[in-house]
Amino acid sequence: MKHIFTLFLSIIIGSVFAQNVEFKASNFKDKKDEFKAIKVELNQATEFLTVANDAIALITDPGDNFIEALNIFLNANKFNPNSARNNMNIANCYLYTNEKYNAIAYAEKAYKLNADVDPFIHFIYGQTLQLQGEFKEAKSHYKIFEENAKNNYVEEYKKLMTKYKKECNYGEEIMADKKRVWVDIVTEVNSPEDDFSPSLSADGETLIINSKRKNNHSADKNGAYDSDIYQCTWDGKKWSVPKNVGDQLNTEKDEAASALAYDGQRLLLWKTDNDGSSTVYESALNGLSWSEPCAKMSYIVKKDQNTTFACYEPLDIKVHYITDKRGNRNIDFSGLMVQYENKWGEGKSVSHKLNSKFHEESVYIHPSGEIMYFSSQGHNSMGGTDIFVSYKDELKQWGEPINMGYPINTPYDDQFFAATANGKYAYISSNRAGGAGGTDIYKITFWGDEKQVIVDTEDYLLASIAKPIKDKTIAKEAKVDQKSLTVFKGRVLDAITGKPIEAKLEIIDNGNGKEISTFKSNSATGKFLLSLPAGTNYGISVKKSNYLFHSENFNLPSNGAFNIVDKTIELKNIKIGSKIALRNVFFATGSSAVTIESHPELDRLVKLLKDVPGLKIEISGHTDNQGSGEINTKLSQERADAVLTYVQSKGITTDRMTAKGYGPSQPVADNNTSTGRQENRRTELEITAN
Repeated sequence: MKHIFTLFLSIIIGSVFAQNVEFKASNFKDKKDEFKAIKVELNQATEFLTVANDAIALITDPGDNFIEALNIFLNANKFNPNSARNNMNIANCYLYTNEKYNAIAYAEKAYKLNADVDPFIHFIYGQTLQLQGEFKEAKSHYKIFEENAKNNYVEEYKKLMTKYKKECNYGEEIMADKKRVWVDIVTEVNSPEDDFSPSLSADGETLIINSKRKNNHSADKNGAYDSDIYQCTWDGKKWSVPKNVGDQLNTEKDEAASALAYDGQRLLLWKTDNDGSSTVYESALNGLSWSEPCAKMSYIVKKDQNTTFACYEPLDIKVHYITDKRGNRNIDFSGLMVQYENKWGEGKSVSHKLNSKFHEESVYIHPSGEIMYFSSQGHNSMGGTDIFVSYKDELKQWGEPINMGYPINTPYDDQFFAATANGKYAYISSNRAGGAGGTDIYKITFWGDEKQVIVDTEDYLLASIAKPIKDKTIAKEAKVDQKSLTVFKGRVLDAITGKPIEAKLEIIDNGNGKEISTFKSNSATGKFLLSLPAGTNYGISVKKSNYLFHSENFNLPSNGAFNIVDKTIELKNIKIGSKIALRNVFFATGSSAVTIESHPELDRLVKLLKDVPGLKIEISGHTDNQGSGEINTKLSQERADAVLTYVQSKGITTDRMTAKGYGPSQPVADNNTSTGRQENRRTELEITAN
C-alpha cells in the first residue's frame, strides 16, 4: 500500500489531526441525549470486540463479532470522528474482515490523535504497517507494544506477536525476490462484495466462483447477503458475466463451491446443515443443470467436525478437505473404501509438513496428481494467508511447502489457488487493496524462463505403440514448471445426426488391463474432458447403447510434456455397413501375434458381441503400400485371423464372424506420408448383419 493511498483514505474519512476528543459527557454538553445513546451502543460494541479479540488470540473463529462491533464504531465515528480510541477500534475490527485495507487510515489517524491512547494501538498500527510492506516499522511497533502493555495482556497475544514478527522477517525476504508472474484482477467477474474460491475445469474454459453479491434472498441484519455459487465461461478473450447456477444448489443459507472436477461435470461444495455444522457435498452436471447435491463422503468422515473446502484428485479415490476437528482448520483426506457403496475411510491428516499450528484455508490437487497447492496462515507466511505449493517426492510423499512468493502472495489473505492443466495460468482470491471490494478473483500468468519444460508439439495419441500421429489440434507450448500430462477433451456426437450423445467413457491401464476411471459426456453438449498423468499407456473407450464403441490410445512417457488433444468423436449406430477401427489392437513387428496390450480392446469387442446377440461382423486387416503387395495381403489376413481366434476363445461362435485380409487395397489416408501410412496399418470390424 502506498502512502498516497493512505492519505486518500484519510481525506475520505475526514481526517483532521487536531486534537483527541474522547467520548466523555463533558465534551458533548450540547448533545447529551445523543451522547447517552451512543455511549450505550459503544459499551455493547466493546463487548463484541473483546470477545472477537480473545478468539483471535486463541486462534479460533471470532464469528460475526468484529462486524457487529464495527457497525457500531462506524456509527459513533459519524458523531465524533476525532476519538483516538474509537478510530483504533475501527481499525482493529477492519483488520479481521475482508476489507483490511480500510484499517490503514483509521489506525494512522488514531496514532496521530494520541499515540499513548492505549499500548494496544502499537499492535494495531504495526499490523497496518505490515499490510503496506513496511516490515521494519511494523516490528518496531510490535516491540513497543510488548514493552508497554501489561504482562498478562502481552502473554495473551504472545503467540500472535511471535508469529507477526516472523511474518515481517519472511516478508522482507519474500518481497525482495519478486517472482516472474503477472497478477491481474479479473474485472468482469468481481463485484463490490466478496468474490472468492475460484475453481476451474482442466482446460480453463469453465470458471466457478462464490459471491456474496446481492441475490434474490434476504440480507442479514448487517446488510450482507449469503454466499451463492456462480458460473462463467471463457470466450477466448474474457470471462462471461457470472451467472447464478440456480436454486438446485443455491439456498438462503451459505453454500460455497470449492472444486470443479477436471472434466467440468461434477462440483464439490459445502453448505450448512440444519444442525449448524458444515458438510462437503457433490453435484453433477446433467445436461445444462446441476443435480441436487448429495453428501460426498460417508458419515464416518463427518463425525465431530465441520468439513468445508474440498478438492478432487486425478484417480478420484480420495478427497482432500479442510476440517476443524483438531481445533485449527487443517487439511485432511479420506479414501474411498468401497467404490459402489460410497464408503469412505476415516479422515487423516495430509501431512505434518503441510498442516501448521495455524489455519489452513483451502487445498487443490493439480491434474497431474503430483502437486498440491494450499493456503495457510502458518509456515513462512508474510501475513494473513499465503499460498504454498508442495511436490510429491520419489516415495510419493508430500514435500516441504514452498511459499509461492510475491506478487502471488502479499501481507493480505491470498488463497484458493486453481490452475489450468498446462500450468500457465491460475486463479486465486485475495482481499488485497486495489480490488473491486472485499475479496476478489485474480488471474496469475506465469511468464518466467527460470524453469522450463520442453514441449513437443507431437501428441501421444497412438495407432500403434511405436509411432505417434501428428495432431493439428495440439495446444501451443507453455514454458512453465509443471508435471507432464495430456488433456483429452472434445465432444461425442451421433455420426449421422450430429447431435450430442451422453456416452460412457472408460479409462484403462493398458499395462495391466485394469479400469482406472469411468465418466460420461454431457447429455446436452456432448462435451467431455479428462487429464492423463504421464508414465502410463492408456486405453480409452467411448460407449453408448446401440452404438459402436470408439477407442483411443495414449502412450505417455514419464518424461513427456503437457499437451491438449481436442477431438470430436462420432459414434455410429449398430447397423449393417458400419465400420470401426480398433486403435488399441497391436501386433508384434512383422508378426500376426496379438500383444497383451490388445486384450482390453478385444475384450470390449467380445462384450459388444455378447450384448448384441444378433450382431455379425467381418474382421479385416489392412496395411500400407510399403513392400510386397502379396506379403502385405498375407500378413493382413493372418492378423485378421488372429483377432478372430482370440474373440472365438472368449465364447463367440465363428458363424458370427469372418476374417479378411485386404493388404494395401483399402487405404483411408495418403500412403505418401508417414502419418498416412500409420493410419492405413489398422484392424477394422464391419457390421455385416444385425
